[in-house]
Amino acid sequence: MDNTYISEQEQVRRNALQELMQLGIDPYPAQKFPVDTTANEILEKYDPEKKNFQEITVAGRIMGRRIMGAASFMVLQDHTGKIQVYVKRDEICPTEDKTQYNTVFKKLMDIGDIVGVKGYAFITKTGEISVHAQELTLLSKSLRVLPIVKEKEDRVYDAFTDPEQRYRMRYVDLIVNPHVRDTFVSRTKMINVMRDFFNSFGYLEVETPILQPIPGGANARPFKTHHNALDIPLYLRIANELYLKKLIVGGFPGVYEFAKDFRNEGMDRTHNPEFTVLEIYVAYKDYFWMMDFTEQLVEKVALTLHGTTKVPMGDKVIDWKRPFRRITMLDAIKEYAGVDVSGMNEEELRKTCSELKVPITPIMGKGKLIDALFGTYCEKHLIQPTFITDYPIATSPLTKKHRTHPELTERFELFVNGKELANSYSELNDPIDQLDRFREQLKLKEKGDDEAMFIDMDFIRALEFGMPPTAGMGIGIDRLCMLMTNSHSIQDVLFFPQMRPE
Repeated sequence: MDNTYISEQEQVRRNALQELMQLGIDPYPAQKFPVDTTANEILEKYDPEKKNFQEITVAGRIMGRRIMGAASFMVLQDHTGKIQVYVKRDEICPTEDKTQYNTVFKKLMDIGDIVGVKGYAFITKTGEISVHAQELTLLSKSLRVLPIVKEKEDRVYDAFTDPEQRYRMRYVDLIVNPHVRDTFVSRTKMINVMRDFFNSFGYLEVETPILQPIPGGANARPFKTHHNALDIPLYLRIANELYLKKLIVGGFPGVYEFAKDFRNEGMDRTHNPEFTVLEIYVAYKDYFWMMDFTEQLVEKVALTLHGTTKVPMGDKVIDWKRPFRRITMLDAIKEYAGVDVSGMNEEELRKTCSELKVPITPIMGKGKLIDALFGTYCEKHLIQPTFITDYPIATSPLTKKHRTHPELTERFELFVNGKELANSYSELNDPIDQLDRFREQLKLKEKGDDEAMFIDMDFIRALEFGMPPTAGMGIGIDRLCMLMTNSHSIQDVLFFPQMRPE
């Protein structure tokens, strides 16, 4: 490390590191340490009458110290919480030479160091359950100073609260703000609930390629790279949809994948260039069935995580109890924008958008103009879970035409708290129609729409072998986690969100 960036406090710690080594103490010992209990377990289960926890081994990080001559207290934090440790010089240094206590514990060990403690549980004179240390072992020397949260007169200060620093140094955030862990524990529980739900139906979890020769399955700008051995361009996937539908062609009745997708687009409170999505495809179903299925799924997630369908989100309460409201996109525009756009051509739509001050561009076609109207006037009102159904063909190139409205498609999106959460289709399985839709997308790309889809001829070939009627659905895991943990930024539910370099 370049010593130019070492602070005075950090240099003191590096000097302490050298002194420890000179005393024959390995600050990073290789042997395992036999931890057999946790802070939370002791605090919850210790009973002085039963005299339990009398031979215990705990380990964690020193988060505070009070040195009082021959006896001291320290706060030990492990993954379950904090517990007080009582350290008595005459017990950890039983020989007449007490210099090790004075030198090592009082001078060379710091807040942030990771230590192991062997001893027994007891209750102090002030009534606090603590661990009486009989052996103290340094397991890892901390060379950086933690931004410890301090409290004084009901005021918290010196907290590690700057969002950018927290996202850059999540490891520090997790140390000094332990409640942050709860969000990520909930995220894992949420995914496990979803996985168990799908498995209960007999659907198969699969993996599909991340590096793809054609970035298909969504309207988005991809990241591009080059494969040297094959001398071909490759793309980080923007979606896994086409590969999963190929597996339906292959005969699986239902497949799903928790996938990392990548889109080379803007970043904001709800968008990160790398994100996690769940996509599921089930043969012989349609989008009406998938609406019922999606309701069951997210209601089950809420009940499992919170024990209720009513989950706080900022100053609102989202009720995940099914059934959810269902309204077509055109009816939503009529309700919230006060205009009936059904039957309008592109010119009439462009004029309507201008009159209603909807931001548009010259390359927008009919479908995107309708979508812009919806986005401007409708989304902000969709706080409680709402299915928006029946989207224009132009914005749904992978979706089966509506069975009664040929200019629309059998598609829904689930909106919650003003944002799209899930997207679903009755999947288009007509290879001739699909090729025509891809060609229309190509025309949009030639007009300058860099989010329009590529033509994937292998997918067309797969459809030509025959795909059964299929319902598919994709749900944003990061956004669902935000809603289920009352998090207001996608960065709060990603361990390591993308950041501009320091």
